[in-house]
Amino acid sequence: MAKRDYYDVLGVSKGASDAEIKKAFKKKVMEFHPDRNPDNPEAEAKFKEANEAHDVLKDGDKRAAYDRYGHAAFEGGMGGGGRGGPRGPQGADFSSAFSDVFDDLFGDFMGGQRGGRGRGQRAARGSDLRYNMTITLEEAFTGKQATITVPGSTTCDSCNGSGAEGNSEPVTCGTCSGMGKVRAQQGFFTIERTCPTCDGRGQVIQNPCRNCGGAGKVQRERTLNVNIPKGVETGTRIRLAGEGEAGALGGPSGDLYIFIEVENHPIFERDGVNLFCRIPVPMATAALGGDIEAPNLDGGRSRVKVPVGVQAGKQLRLRGKGMPALRGQGVGDLYIELAVETPVNLTARQKELLREFEAESEANNPDSDSFFAKAKGFWDGMRGTG
Repeated sequence: MAKRDYYDVLGVSKGASDAEIKKAFKKKVMEFHPDRNPDNPEAEAKFKEANEAHDVLKDGDKRAAYDRYGHAAFEGGMGGGGRGGPRGPQGADFSSAFSDVFDDLFGDFMGGQRGGRGRGQRAARGSDLRYNMTITLEEAFTGKQATITVPGSTTCDSCNGSGAEGNSEPVTCGTCSGMGKVRAQQGFFTIERTCPTCDGRGQVIQNPCRNCGGAGKVQRERTLNVNIPKGVETGTRIRLAGEGEAGALGGPSGDLYIFIEVENHPIFERDGVNLFCRIPVPMATAALGGDIEAPNLDGGRSRVKVPVGVQAGKQLRLRGKGMPALRGQGVGDLYIELAVETPVNLTARQKELLREFEAESEANNPDSDSFFAKAKGFWDGMRGTG
């Protein structure tokens, strides 16, 4: 029986691109795979036919010969396959077929790179580093310049990160031929793994640098100057690009991330850009009114007028006395909470005066009068229910 035209087998035109041929082949593999068609005896033959066609058309030289001479170009034992591995009756290379399909379908999950055959990972980006910094609320208010010491790795000065002694260059790994991966045949499938000789880099160093041992980087503490902007708060993250771990074999360095934690303050509490301060007020000042001084985080003072008859918990707002917003987007407010203070350690005369005041203060406690009126109604209702 005469062989079908390879283009007809895959269902593509003679001028089809490599991508179109590959896509058509994948479709045929999925359609005629014997495991998917256990009850169809023709599926295996069509599967082998598609594999043979693809093995010729994907290769530029073979395709050119086929376009010129047809099937006669491969008579005399050349066949459709040109590589080792298990073959079907028509010379179909199963390992080749599944390697191509698996590269596309599962390459991202296996750590491979699409179209990355023959290209080892010769350089790798360094790891990112984290540095925890604790600052005061005053420093978060004004911003600061900080000097930090960061342990980590830096590019080796002796080999400039290549890992090789002198001016020598790494050579292609003989185990994986520079691909960074090795393939092993397991039954019907080809399994791809990271090369154990070069750890996936595709190159090995025959004459390692004596300073870094071939790693291309050395452990060294670095001193960095860091600008902490105004308005940072706990959880703020500052990124210093390229200040992380050095990359392998001259690869780019990672980044350094500084995580900010702002200490609690003995006077102020913070909520975003707003500050809160609780200030005790003498009972007489709360009753008669007066002035108090409120501290500001910048070290200044604000005079605050206490209203006559102010109650405990009253908040007074001082605009623009809070925290600066990060990246200069305005300033928050300072809220003063008045805490009316009950006097202690009274003298006999002070106690006498308070008793006199209490005797004449029937109309001076509206909140108390209102509350106890409600309480009396509650108690009377409970007695009635009982």
